[in-house]
Formats: sequence, C-alpha cells, structure tokens
Amino acid sequence: MSERLAIYEEKMEKTLINLDEELAGIRAGRANPNVLNKIMVDYYGTPTPLQQVANVSVPEARLIQIAPWEKSLLKEIEKAIQISDLGINPTNDGTHIRLSFPELTEERRKDLVKDVKKKGEAAKIAIRNIRRDGNDFIKKLKGSDVSEDEMKDLEAEIQKFTDEFIKKIDKAVEVKSEEVMTV
Repeated sequence: MSERLAIYEEKMEKTLINLDEELAGIRAGRANPNVLNKIMVDYYGTPTPLQQVANVSVPEARLIQIAPWEKSLLKEIEKAIQISDLGINPTNDGTHIRLSFPELTEERRKDLVKDVKKKGEAAKIAIRNIRRDGNDFIKKLKGSDVSEDEMKDLEAEIQKFTDEFIKKIDKAVEVKSEEVMTV
C-alpha cells in the first residue's frame, strides 16, 4: 500500500467504526446496553457518560437495570433518560432504575430498518467523499516526481479501498437490518 494513500484508508476505517457505533445504538427486539451510550448524566455539574456513574446490566431480554455508584444520582440518571430520545420511561425503585423495552411492532421494525439503511447510505457517501479527496490529491501530484502510470495505480488503489469499505458497510447494514426484523 502506498503511504500517500494511508491517510485516506484510515479515514474510511474511521467512517466504518462510526457507523458501527451508530448501529449499536439502534435497539432491536431485545434490551441492549449500547442504547445508553449517548446518554450524559449531570455529575456534580459535569456531563458524564451514564456508564461512568452506574453499573448497567441486562438481567432479562427486555430489561436494562441501572445501579448508580451513588444513590444521589438516581434522580439525575432518571432525568437524563427521560430527556433522551430513547422513548422509554425509567422506573425508579429507590436503589435501581429499570428500563423495560416493549415488543417492537412490525411497523416500528420497518422504520428502524429504514433508519439503519439511511445511516448506511450516509456512511457510503462519506467513503465516496474520502475517495474524491484522495483522487484530488493524486491529481495534484501531476507534474511532480510521479509518473502517469503511478498516478493510475494510486487511483486504482484508492478505488479498491472504496469498494472494500462499501462492501463492509453493506454487510453491517444487512446484519443490523436482519437483527431488527428478527422477532
């Protein structure tokens, strides 16, 4: 691999990692603690990720249990969940917060699959933009110490990266869509 193109492959890799993180946040039929990844709790005036102030567990398929390290955080965690886009009301029993996930309807599953596909398409667009940036970089090499053949090889190489990452994105979208549609 050309060290000149390493930066573009790295950017494509980061795009794929970002997509994986976004897809992990989409809940399928069962409770998944990753849906809480973006929830920030006010911890003594500082927004702090929920996982850093509480123990998160999944005792049953449709239940997430949150046990804060400090009891004083119960109300803050409850408030953070309510203002999030989770759409689930937390139950506070004085020591734990429980999130009960209802069964997804067929219509909701289809909406989630559309969302998964949208995120996949956005990732593909990002990959193509990185390819364009790489090709622009290659075109700027014209007239320098790089021959026409080397430039064509570099363009072929960046296209190969693009094709590989598009396939990986398609696979990730397919796997997540299947997961969401499985009852």
